Amino acid sequence: MNRLKEIYKEEIAPALQEELSIGNIMEVPTIKKIVINVGVGDALDNPKALDEVVRDLTTISGQQPVVTKAKKSIANFKLREGRTIGAKVTLRGDRMWAFLDRLVNIALPRVRDFRGISADAFDGRGNYTLGLDEQLIFPEINYDDVGILRGMEVSIVTTAETDDQARALLTKIGMPFRKG
Repeated sequence: MNRLKEIYKEEIAPALQEELSIGNIMEVPTIKKIVINVGVGDALDNPKALDEVVRDLTTISGQQPVVTKAKKSIANFKLREGRTIGAKVTLRGDRMWAFLDRLVNIALPRVRDFRGISADAFDGRGNYTLGLDEQLIFPEINYDDVGILRGMEVSIVTTAETDDQARALLTKIGMPFRKG
């Protein structure tokens, strides 16, 4: 079993149950899935850019990403419906726990001038979205293989009913929220 998943089951879930005054252990908030999304605006002009993003996402997540297409045409961006504009990966189960462990304990502390992540990025339903500026914070990415630095969104979907429950869950897991 994954290290973080084991810590969650043995220590975090009982502590959350007591802190949030929840009667049943099955009602304690947990993480359902993590979605990593990368938008590739220059994929319209440079088809190889999408291949690099797919390679990097595969390396980071451990599974093959899905290529996303534009849902509608936008003339100002020279975008037509059906053109490939990004890639995403949905992680569940052991891969999700392993990724979250690497994100919290290895990748985020590698960010330059890191003072914590925003505690305000919750969506009102207990889900959290984190924006990362570059893929180089993950140790599995080789600096020499990166052509262009790309940002990504990491969305953490929880079973929490409120943002406060989700914040308590992510804080116990070790998410480094900014103080103040």
